[in-house]
Amino acid sequence: MQHAFDYLIIGAGMAGEAAAQALREADAKAGIGMLGDESHPPYDRPPLSKKLWKDGEEADIWRPIDKARADVQLSRRATKIDRAAHAVHDDKGDTWKYRKLLIATGGTPRKLPSGGGDFIYYRTFDDYQRLRRSVKPGARIAVVGGGFIGSEIAAAMAMNDCKVTMLFPDDAIGARVYPESLADAVTAYYREKGVDVRAGITVESGSSTAQGAQLKLSDGSTLAADAVVAGLGITPNVQLAEAAGLKVDNGIIVNEHLQTSDPDIHAAGDVASFPAPALGKRIRVEHENAAITMGARAGKCMAGLDAPYDELPFFYSDLFDLGYEAVGTLDSRLETVEQWVTPFREGVVYYLDAGRVRGVLLWNTWGQVDAARDLIASPGPFDAENVRGRLPAQA
Repeated sequence: MQHAFDYLIIGAGMAGEAAAQALREADAKAGIGMLGDESHPPYDRPPLSKKLWKDGEEADIWRPIDKARADVQLSRRATKIDRAAHAVHDDKGDTWKYRKLLIATGGTPRKLPSGGGDFIYYRTFDDYQRLRRSVKPGARIAVVGGGFIGSEIAAAMAMNDCKVTMLFPDDAIGARVYPESLADAVTAYYREKGVDVRAGITVESGSSTAQGAQLKLSDGSTLAADAVVAGLGITPNVQLAEAAGLKVDNGIIVNEHLQTSDPDIHAAGDVASFPAPALGKRIRVEHENAAITMGARAGKCMAGLDAPYDELPFFYSDLFDLGYEAVGTLDSRLETVEQWVTPFREGVVYYLDAGRVRGVLLWNTWGQVDAARDLIASPGPFDAENVRGRLPAQA
């Protein structure tokens, strides 16, 4: 069967939904189509590792896609983009014609080399529901990964009275992002909260048992778990774009108007590699603010408006009673300058490189995201002495 739309969106996530809303606002009569490979309509992803494990309600995560009056087709996977014909083919044998196309295909969770077919590679609402069935007081939950998702899930499980073991290859939780002193403090904090943190330990193999899973670890020990959750990051879903001949390099290459190398095809969200002038390089960001803002700007640009994506995205996390917002590049290999009101509980960390501020971590410090963006955009020069105190450590 063949379908035709003015605007077609591949991907029914946050970026795709934001684009549909912007398209509808800009073009009241346009035909908007959306193909989503999940069985669920668009939803907010952050609550899956945050609010839903505290006091959140599942009913609150669904995005208002109905307002966009789009033709949303779920459980549909796009298999080919025919640029010459302005058409997309799907796994059901249908063809979807478009005038303008948005690729918002997100990413696929990285998996352990050892396999672990029964592990929950945490990303989707289905993953959340599967984990939720295992969570009860005393449940043994193994969390593989000490980064963004791993640390959030470990905290959420411990707050739900589970027996949590964290496994990761680094020396401390968040070691690739936080300065060493903060990473060590966070690791100690997790242990105080009852989490069995096994830094420097990885999973060699895993097998299913009647009770859950049995893991063989790199130190020669074994670990029994009722559920194994892995948060190892994602790989951007660029296969469609690559096969269609679009430029790809750690994501689909887009310009400031989120156009790909084909002017009738845009890309947004986790899958898009976009220019970030304040950082002097091209980046790809896997967080809510980027997905929603980029999707909305892409929708406006597809409708013919001049709406460049010129915002440096921010991201945030909740870890037990700790929380942060962050902007720019957070890489512990950069020079880090710490400014604490209360050590490791409230303060600011600046990330410096070649006299410029490249990232800012606002640790339990709120209302400073725009000021952090301005600081990153400033030419400086900055050093450890003159950057400290640039932002208030307490809003």
